[in-house]
Amino acid sequence: MCSMFSASSSRTLKPLSSLAAGTRGMVHHIAARGADRAERLMALGVTAGAPIQVLQTFPGVVFLCDQTELAVERAVADAILIEPAEE
Repeated sequence: MCSMFSASSSRTLKPLSSLAAGTRGMVHHIAARGADRAERLMALGVTAGAPIQVLQTFPGVVFLCDQTELAVERAVADAILIEPAEE
């Protein structure tokens, strides 16, 4: 299986790559094409329910996931679906 899913939500999910710097939210699931990419992200702590905060969006996407700062290519960020926090 290439994706991880958490409990369903009535809120809108957005790819990490579409969020502005400063946005906070929660990882909903990883929709990676390859199992290797999903497993690598999970090993780094990017799992369903993990809190995130976007730190930078260009040239790559830099975000804080739980207590780990990560930088990923835009294609990887496209596969990480986030439930943005209410503001």
